[in-house]
Amino acid sequence: MQLRARMVVEGFIVGLHKSPYHGFSVEFAEHRPYMPGDTLRNLDWKVFAKTDRFYIKQYEEETNLKCYVLLDVSNSMNFGTTGVTKFQYGSYLAAALSFLMIQQRDAAGLVTYDTDLRSYHPPRSVRTYLNVILSQLENTEPSSETDIGKNLHAVADRIRRRGLIIVISDLLDDPAKILSGLRHFRHDGHEVLVLHTLDPREIDFAFSGDVRFKDLETKDEMATHPWHLRKEYRELIRNFIEQLRRGCREDRIDYHLLNTSKPYDEALIQYLIKRKQLR
Repeated sequence: MQLRARMVVEGFIVGLHKSPYHGFSVEFAEHRPYMPGDTLRNLDWKVFAKTDRFYIKQYEEETNLKCYVLLDVSNSMNFGTTGVTKFQYGSYLAAALSFLMIQQRDAAGLVTYDTDLRSYHPPRSVRTYLNVILSQLENTEPSSETDIGKNLHAVADRIRRRGLIIVISDLLDDPAKILSGLRHFRHDGHEVLVLHTLDPREIDFAFSGDVRFKDLETKDEMATHPWHLRKEYRELIRNFIEQLRRGCREDRIDYHLLNTSKPYDEALIQYLIKRKQLR
């Protein structure tokens, strides 16, 4: 998990240098050799004193922001058609976000939940704490059904200091209850970023042939021809996503739809955009 988190973040940082988001503060980039035209205020004079060479200190920022990553670990997250399940995608994303946060000296915390809270690790900024978070992710497996709204309220009740809440979930639950839980965070003064994580087939329903669908939480099964259902299903999922998107917008919650075929960079960019707004 640590190797994957490091690879995701390092690859992201390399891409960031070539992107329109170059100005974001990411301490992990550390140093690079001075080039003519670089501003002198970014020179690291301590390194110069030791090496007699000029190096630029990039994107270093002191902060005490507390970030809570809330990861859905219910059985519905165990679905995947792209070589990675929603749970694996969410876990790797949570690991990468935590890695990036702690490198930036933000305090990172992790909460996992299904019908109840499975684990609660309050935010800390020390680098050794990353091992605690990654170990939790490494040893967690999806189980049980889900009650997203109840768990969002439970977490909100435990948090005493304002911070950034990042929710990683397929949100396959009652939208009204989910939005009520998210609204609780906003009422308490937290900033909220929702990363709605779905498999591509859950969006386009591009199944073919005779298919037997199995509910991963209730174990109910249904055999059908997908083309009979595709049009109605796509309409329902569009309405479901729009209801969540609209509800988040009304409460000034940042909502972003992800699918497991997309690179993690999209989610990391959303975090950095949110992070920059909180300076």
